[in-house]
Order: sequence, then C-alpha cells, then structure tokens
Amino acid sequence: MTETITQPIKMTRKDFVSDQEVRWCPGCGDYAILAQVQKVMPELGVAKENFLIVSGIGCSSRFPYYMDTYGFHSIHGRAPALASGAKIANPELSVWVVTGDGDAMSIGGNHLIHTLRRNIDMNILMFNNRIYGLTKGQYSPTSELGKVTKSSPMGSLDYPFNPPALALGAGGTFIARAIDRDQKHSMEMIKRAHGHKGTSFIEYYQNCLIFNDGTFSDLTDKTTKDESVLKLEHGKPMVFGVKNSKGLRLVGSQFEVIELNGAFNIDDVFVHNENDKNLAMILSELTYVDHLPTPVGIFYVKDEPTYEDMVHSQIQEAVSNKGRGSLEQLFKSSNTWTVE
Repeated sequence: MTETITQPIKMTRKDFVSDQEVRWCPGCGDYAILAQVQKVMPELGVAKENFLIVSGIGCSSRFPYYMDTYGFHSIHGRAPALASGAKIANPELSVWVVTGDGDAMSIGGNHLIHTLRRNIDMNILMFNNRIYGLTKGQYSPTSELGKVTKSSPMGSLDYPFNPPALALGAGGTFIARAIDRDQKHSMEMIKRAHGHKGTSFIEYYQNCLIFNDGTFSDLTDKTTKDESVLKLEHGKPMVFGVKNSKGLRLVGSQFEVIELNGAFNIDDVFVHNENDKNLAMILSELTYVDHLPTPVGIFYVKDEPTYEDMVHSQIQEAVSNKGRGSLEQLFKSSNTWTVE
C-alpha cells in the first residue's frame, strides 16, 4: 500500500487579498499596514481557514473586508471581547484584532485592559493616528495636549493616553510599536507578535492624510527620521542618529542623549533588554518627550500561561472529577441548591 503524503499548499499575498474594493482615502497609512499583514500571513505556517480577524468601529475596522480570511466587523470597542470568546471556544484559531486609537482607548478601553491582563493568545494591532478619522476630525484619546481639532477649536485639554505605558500597566506580556511606512520593521513586529504565546499588542503609528496629516512626519521624513527614531533591539545598544552617531545612557531613571564622538563610545550606551519591565516603562515615557527619540520595536515581552489554556485545563479537571454531565439533566433538576 502506497502512503499518500499531502504537502502543505504554499500561499502568497494573493491568497489573503479579498475581492472587496479597498475604500480608504488615497494615501491613508492603512493601505501600508494591510499590505504588510497580507505579506506576512502566508509565512506564519497557519492554515488559512484558522485565521480570524475581528475589528470594532473606525476607519481601520474595515480591515476584515479586505482580508480573504474569516472575519468579524463587530461593534464599537468590543472587538477584544468577541475575539476572546472565539479564541476560548476554538484555541486553534490565530486571532487578530484590528482597532484604532479611538475604538481601543476610549469606548473600548475596558475591554482592552482586561484582554491584556488575562493574556489571551491573540494579536492586537492598534492603528494610532491621534484623531477620530471616520467621524471627520475630532480629537482622540491619544491626541496631543493642545491639539486643535473640530471638537477642540481652542486646543484639547485632555492629557493623552500613552498606549505602551497603558498596556504595560494592564499586565500585557508583549508590547511593541511600529510605523506604517517602515515595511521591513513592521513585518518583523507582526511575525514576533504571532510567535508570542499570549496577548500581543502592537501600536501602529499611522498617518491620516485628511484629518491629521504629518503628525508623525519627523519619524518618517528622510531628513529627520534618523535623529527622531530609536529602534529597539534586544541585547543591542540604544543608538540612533545619522550613522548611529548618538546613543542613550541611563542616568538614575532618566535617559539622556550622548554623542559618540570621543567623549563617549558605544560602551557608554545603554543596552536594550526586552524582558525588563522597569526599562520598558521608562522607554514608554519617551513617547511625548520632544528632545528624545521615539522608541519603536519591542518594549517588553514575557512568557506567561494563557487564559484559554487555563480555562480548558479547568474544564478537563471538572470532567475528570465529575464526568461530562448532561444539559438535559441539569434543566430537569431541582431548582434549589446547597452552598457548602
């Protein structure tokens, strides 16, 4: 008898492109992120039918329509809750939540923090354009203090959320940041997020061409990005600038910039450790500091048991101790019980 061996089908980006017309504004950063996800997913070794993409409400939340996978366009802020249910019901799924700064940080904030603290094995991509785009340009929970918008004509009085710091405070086990226009680096972050067993949170800096154009221009413009972006790499010195001519050293609990020109050398530069939560918190606080570079990459990663694994372990223990039980018998049983 000849044994038949089925070879896995090699997939490409085309296998993840749906037949739906992409309806974002021309030049929107969402196009770049969509392309990156479509390019990465064929390389993850996951059967196509096991991908699930869940979104909330907002420009970014049209994402499931454009992916040729299973998807769920849910309600405002509730994507993490629906994704949690799907993952618990079917742990074999590769679950991806696509959300925005308004969807995740405002009406969905509660669902986000509880998903992070539970450490459910899913990947959250939060598109942060620091504005409400779908509703035409109101300030969002991540808009800068003093931001002039349609809903804050004299400048926003709200102090903005700092997404990596929020995720760290909620007990997240994988926190990273990427920039829409940096394709190579962003794809590396997506792969690392997928490889993490637990909740992965990536904050995506994404340009809104219509209502907040250029809010991240210093991080993407060729003339300024070298001086403005700090790419975090585990075990490597925190260097930046043209030809990595600058670095960060830690003085107490604060970072300061040093010039690698003789007075300081590479040995004086602080080395990144993605497993150090205290360091991650310090780095997250650089988000709104004008005179220091903006960190991108992995802030923090830690291995912890996942919620769905513990749930199924409890179910198995209950079945082992008491048997599978009967729903019909439960319905027909007495309507009284004893609490011991």
